[in-house]
Amino acid sequence: MCGRFAQYSSRDEYFESFGLKADEIQYDPEPIGRFNVAPGTKVLLLNERDEELHLDPVIWGYGPEWWDKQPLINARGETAATGRMFKPLWNHGRAIVPADGWFEWKKEGNKKQPYFIHHKKNQPLFFAAIGKAPYNKDHGHEGFVIVTAASNKGMVDIHDRRPLVLTAEAVREWLSADTTPERAQEIAHDAALPEKDFTWHPVSRKVGNIHNQSSELVEEIDDPVT
Repeated sequence: MCGRFAQYSSRDEYFESFGLKADEIQYDPEPIGRFNVAPGTKVLLLNERDEELHLDPVIWGYGPEWWDKQPLINARGETAATGRMFKPLWNHGRAIVPADGWFEWKKEGNKKQPYFIHHKKNQPLFFAAIGKAPYNKDHGHEGFVIVTAASNKGMVDIHDRRPLVLTAEAVREWLSADTTPERAQEIAHDAALPEKDFTWHPVSRKVGNIHNQSSELVEEIDDPVT
């Protein structure tokens, strides 16, 4: 995790959740409408630049010049702040992915059943992310990764890792250039939503094809793989 997620609400729905006023950021009020966001595509990323909030399209994936493998899409929250690969991004490239939920696949025999995981009250989610700043410039394969946390309190039956979802109240401090790397570690530990705030249901296996983007992909199905 996280290998696929949904970002379909309107920008104002995301922003209103953490108290952002209309005059604090320029954005399109139309729904984003992406029900099947895949790695390697550009994702709208909330970030702070020059003491202002911005929403920029940024490649989901990170592979610096010396990295000879596929770009990484996730970073473990337990080690991202100190490891060689991600420490510079943690210090200077913290961002937020506004989202509505994410997908996980559970193996059932020789098949895999996808599930859509979302907030129990259908509230917007804010995935902690880190990447190559500034985000208004093209850095090639050096985009961003989603920070993940362990799923050890109720969600492990779906997957043992999940996105680090921050509370709405923590978003601005996470993004702020005034927030120290050490304080960001505290936020990641103390301001993450617990597993009990989420629910999930089986969805169509059509989500496995990145070309499928309709709203039916997040709808519960009656005949999951068993």
